[in-house]
Amino acid sequence: MASAFPRPRHKSFVSRRDFLHHLGGGFGSIALASLLHAEAQAATNPLSPRQPHHAAKAKAVIQIFCPGGLSHVDTWDYKPELAKRQGKPFDPDGKLQFFASKPGNCQGSWWPFRQHGECGRWISDLFPKLAQRVDDMAFIHSMQSKSALHGPAMFMANSGYILPGFPSMGAWVTYGLGSLSDDLPAFVVLPDPRGLPPGGVINWGAGFLPAIHQGTVLETDAGKPPIADLFPPKSFANLSGPSEQKSRDFLQLLNRDHAAHREGNSELEARIAAYELAARLQLSAPEATDLRGETAVTKQLYHLDHEDLGPFGRQCLLARRLVERGVRFVQIYCGAENTTAKKIRPNWDSHEDLVRDHGYWGPVLDSGAAALLTDLKSRGLLDSTLVLCTSEFGRQPAAQGSGKGRDHNPGAFTAWMAGGGSKGGTAYGSTDELGFKAAENPAYSYELHATALHLLGLDHEKLSYYHNGIQRRLTDVHGEVIHDILA
Repeated sequence: MASAFPRPRHKSFVSRRDFLHHLGGGFGSIALASLLHAEAQAATNPLSPRQPHHAAKAKAVIQIFCPGGLSHVDTWDYKPELAKRQGKPFDPDGKLQFFASKPGNCQGSWWPFRQHGECGRWISDLFPKLAQRVDDMAFIHSMQSKSALHGPAMFMANSGYILPGFPSMGAWVTYGLGSLSDDLPAFVVLPDPRGLPPGGVINWGAGFLPAIHQGTVLETDAGKPPIADLFPPKSFANLSGPSEQKSRDFLQLLNRDHAAHREGNSELEARIAAYELAARLQLSAPEATDLRGETAVTKQLYHLDHEDLGPFGRQCLLARRLVERGVRFVQIYCGAENTTAKKIRPNWDSHEDLVRDHGYWGPVLDSGAAALLTDLKSRGLLDSTLVLCTSEFGRQPAAQGSGKGRDHNPGAFTAWMAGGGSKGGTAYGSTDELGFKAAENPAYSYELHATALHLLGLDHEKLSYYHNGIQRRLTDVHGEVIHDILA
């Protein structure tokens, strides 16, 4: 029969099987195109998840930093000999010089020490709640720093160097492992509500690593937006809603067109990814910081309604919520920049009156940190979350002059970790009989960082970045993993 159509355009009836075959092939092509696009984005997105060097015990880190110099001899490091020498000259020959003073008389702990837990570790009465969690905590009693100045010692504790400008630990972790969340930053910082710590934003900087790895500061005050300038001012209210989405779509079109002509330029893709994340943060950041969905029991655990304990409790609760949502590294500051004391000093730098200052900050840290460990464990998150607590240095075992304070001590302090593959109830290293200097197994930030990276599945000697002719690492050319405190 003659046809009105030339043979090449002739359409015959198709069977049900042929129809489904062609339809499935179409969906398959769409899926393949989507996968290839995702793969291309992962190849250029510096925050895409990466494989660790070895099997990891921890997926995320929560680091509690106590700026100012927390006194180890009043908290974690039991020194009965120091108590025996109470009131006797610490330096009878008068040859020593502390950071800001000549040594006074030996001063034992202002709080009594007691043994706790099945492990029998000694903890001072300043931390009654953390003492109940001691079987989950691993202590490093032989920490040292290379500086007695707050700023350089803070930089070393965070980046491994006493000079500014080097990547912080959080930046290294996200550089090595990427992000677990598409809608939140990989590295989040929760400063003390009183302000930034000594050294400021450099403490969570990316240094010479791509800037996308620097920490993102979240506001911990419930009455403020979680991120500064996250939302447009009221004068730009006309840009919200559908018009804002149209603007984003148009900007996305321009960005992609610009990048299409510059294949292989990973910096463009990284910048586009950063802007896209900023847009998604308008939804994800308020949700992550909204505590209204938490139970009354949880809010009471963190003492959110307490005038003094509540702010740090909120920081700790936010940290738990962030790691639940895939944030890789959260840093909490328990204390702010060092200024002259009013009622108390704004951090742990207790030069004049340690009982006054540590007496305030002790319950703050004790309440929030103990709640965090308890909450993480009850939710099954402690096994995969490494919690670290440290300070930039310790304090001297002698009184500062004839007062009730203690001077800086870079020669000895204590750090501890819990969860994430660490071995609770253990201790590594020790100080001398008075707590003046690290004696057994001295450790620096290098050892602490190497151990934390190891638990995250990263080899600190392989995690490096070429910069100015040198293959740089977080641990410089030092550091060994402390296997004694690993589970």
